[in-house]
Amino acid sequence: MTFDWSVIWTHRQALLEGAALTIALTVLTMLLAVPGGIVLALMRLSANRLLQRMSLCFVEFFRNLPLILVIYWAFYVMPMATGLQMSPLATALVALVLNISAYNAETFRAGINSIRKGQLEAALAMGMSRHQALRKVVIPQATRRILPVIASTWVALFKDTSLVSVIAVGELAYSAMQIRAQTFRVLELLTAMAAIYWLMGYPQAKLVDWIHRHYGVKE
Repeated sequence: MTFDWSVIWTHRQALLEGAALTIALTVLTMLLAVPGGIVLALMRLSANRLLQRMSLCFVEFFRNLPLILVIYWAFYVMPMATGLQMSPLATALVALVLNISAYNAETFRAGINSIRKGQLEAALAMGMSRHQALRKVVIPQATRRILPVIASTWVALFKDTSLVSVIAVGELAYSAMQIRAQTFRVLELLTAMAAIYWLMGYPQAKLVDWIHRHYGVKE
C-alpha cells in the first residue's frame, strides 16, 4: 500500500474552507439556540399552563430525537409537507438550532431552579425590587451554574456539525469526503479530517475543563 499525503496540501483550501464553515455553523447555532433556550425555559417556568405545555412538548420532542433524523426531516420532509424549500446550509442551521435549543432550555431551567427560594426572599426583604433581586442575586448565580454545562454543549455541538454533511453542507466532513471521492485517497483524507477536528476541538475541550474548575458550583 502506498500513501500520498501531498493530496492534503493540494486540497488545503477546500479543507480550510470546510473547517471555517464548521466553526461558523457552531457559532451561529449557539447565537440562536441560547436565546431560544432562554425563551423555552421561561415558558416552562411560567404560571401559564399553555406556555408550560408548549415548551414541554417542544423540548421533549427535539431532545429525544436523533439529530441526524431532525436534519433529514428538515431537508426532505418539511419541503414536501409545507412547500418551504431552504438551502442545505439554512436547513442544517434550523435543525441544529431546534435540537440545541431544547437542550439549552433544560440547562437554563435547571440553573434557575437550583437557586434557593430563600435567597430571592432575603433580597426582597432587604428592600430590593423583584427585578433587582433577579438581576443581582438570581441571574449571577444561575449563570455560574449554567456556564460549565453550556460550554460542554458547545464542544458537543462542534463535533455534531459533521452530521450536516449528509445534506451536502460544505463543512469539514463534507469537504473531506468530496476530495476523497475525487482522489480515492481514503486513509489520507480521513486522517486529515480527524487531525483538523482534533486541532480545533482539543483547545475547546481544555477551555471547558478550565471553566468547570473555575465556575463549577460545589454544594
